[in-house]
Amino acid sequence: MSGPRGAAALAAFVAIACTWPRAAFAHAESGAAGGFASGFLHPLAGVDHVLAMLAVGMWGAQLGAPAIWLLPVAFPLVMSLGGVAGILGLPMLPIEPGIALSVIVLGACIALAQRPPLWLAGALVSAFAVFHGYAHGTELPAQAGAVAYSAGFVLATGLIHVAGIAIGLVTRLPRGMAALRAAGAAIALAGVAIAWRLL
Repeated sequence: MSGPRGAAALAAFVAIACTWPRAAFAHAESGAAGGFASGFLHPLAGVDHVLAMLAVGMWGAQLGAPAIWLLPVAFPLVMSLGGVAGILGLPMLPIEPGIALSVIVLGACIALAQRPPLWLAGALVSAFAVFHGYAHGTELPAQAGAVAYSAGFVLATGLIHVAGIAIGLVTRLPRGMAALRAAGAAIALAGVAIAWRLL
């Protein structure tokens, strides 16, 4: 589905997902059986993670080459470093507000068709990746192998980025850019809803 209808469908999904209590955050359960499967499923369990990772791919596609591949590569690489910091319990800024902010800002960048220099876009995405990785690392189940768990959440993140890129390619269609910007606005509004739940 493409064009305004596709954007409306995404907005509806976001609205429903944000009212689904167990799906609103991926950080509520840390005792699930561990390993690769647990790591892979962890990013998929929270709307905040999924929206941010979709937004990275969508924004990369909106910006075009080389951002279309650079941003989705930078995010999981830096996220894995954040994951190590979380596993080690290193001090960190408040995680949940940082993740909510990532959804708001990345969605807004798409909605406003922001085209910063590549280094700045990469730095912004990387900064948010630290928060997402730290959240995954702190929730490593006690019985999980850190390497397998990390490989799982990095792979899942990459696949969600690919899905975001696929959505972003709607810009090649008539009125596609308007549809993508509407989807970005929906993501940003979902980030505001997520942030509101933290108050």
